[in-house]
Amino acid sequence: METLIKISQLILSLSIMVVLHEFGHYITARMFKTRVEKFYLFFDFLFPFPTLLNFALFKKKIGDTEYGIGWFPLGGYVKIAGMIDESMDEEFMKSEPKPDEFRSKKAWQRLIIMLGGIIVNVLLAFVIYAQLLYWVGESYMPAENAKYGFATDSTSTKVGLKDGDKIISYDGDKKFKNVITIGGDLLINNAKTIEIERDGQKMSLPIQSSIYKEILAAKGADFVSPVIPCIVDTLLPGAYANAGGKQDDRIIQLDTVPIRYYHEFKREIKNFKSTNTYILALRGNDTVRVNIQIPDSAKIGFATYKLDKYFTIIDRKYSLLESFPAGVKRTYEVLVNYIKQFRIVFNPELKGYKQLGSFITITQQFSAHWDWVRFWNLTAFLSIALAFVNLLPIPALDGGHALFTLVEMITGKAPSDKFLERAQVVGMIIVFALMFFAIGNDILRTFFSGH
Repeated sequence: METLIKISQLILSLSIMVVLHEFGHYITARMFKTRVEKFYLFFDFLFPFPTLLNFALFKKKIGDTEYGIGWFPLGGYVKIAGMIDESMDEEFMKSEPKPDEFRSKKAWQRLIIMLGGIIVNVLLAFVIYAQLLYWVGESYMPAENAKYGFATDSTSTKVGLKDGDKIISYDGDKKFKNVITIGGDLLINNAKTIEIERDGQKMSLPIQSSIYKEILAAKGADFVSPVIPCIVDTLLPGAYANAGGKQDDRIIQLDTVPIRYYHEFKREIKNFKSTNTYILALRGNDTVRVNIQIPDSAKIGFATYKLDKYFTIIDRKYSLLESFPAGVKRTYEVLVNYIKQFRIVFNPELKGYKQLGSFITITQQFSAHWDWVRFWNLTAFLSIALAFVNLLPIPALDGGHALFTLVEMITGKAPSDKFLERAQVVGMIIVFALMFFAIGNDILRTFFSGH
């Protein structure tokens, strides 16, 4: 059921993005009195083979445009008269251009039609972010608010970080807005240094580029985490409750090992799996001993207080007027960060191409239940990703068509229909090669990880 819910969210998200993307092409074509023969969500043929399995789940012709829903749930398209597209229809090439055809329009008009879908995808992201900021606001914790410092993992220790270090900035004066994205921020910005405070002394640690391969493989997870006291908030069914543990116990010792913070407890308890030992805890003004058998999982059944118990969390609300510029800013930041992440794909040292994923990876990002805030955040992000990818100068993508049109505007000479047809075929081969590569990555990660 959880998988079905995730797939349903993916289909809904993609449907929204695709319909609006194609609407961008449709409305700009109509602006310049260009005939649109078809407007389809999903394909009514076995994409990319336009002559195979041609049928639609629904279709209705209104005016000179056929609107429909195809059976092949991968994208969608508008068929603009006089344009070489996914349908690979060549019939129009046998006759002279008609006034309402794409090829008869001025170059700048064709350029706008080509960019219409990309523009609408960016606008969609802006509208979503603005509305989320207005209705939900945003919550985050700047790195400087982690007053107890940070706990490290095996990767961050290689940078030179130690448990308890307070993280100030990177590359001199660039601040970390959110403690949960520190590893990712360093990676996508290719940071050279990280500035910290240790035992009251400020220092700068150099970051070797080789470390980013590990951060990328872990997707930035747990590079560092805020240090919190080891105080029991919620008792769960398990060994600690059964042994007499209580809420608000502050654990100060595990066997003979002193415990100051929760990360120390999590690290040390793994050494006591399947053993009988004891825990010392402060309960009010008393120190109590809890004799306990540690299970093989090393999970003894309690949760600590959340970050807002110990730290100042920024919880910002936006008025309707404030949400618009904030939405523009958020859209810009996400787009810039996506471009930086895209750069990693082509980095020969990081081998970011191994992290490319297909619809399988995207599906896993959605919640196992209907979480509308997460859904709309992912839809906005995917809309930006779709806009950027479509802008790439690859034939068959909007960016490829736009590039040919720009060359025409500069040189004054339009490429032939035959050239555009062949470029479309080459572009589709490139796109499908990338798609199959991403699917292969997902299959390897899903079925062969750890082997």
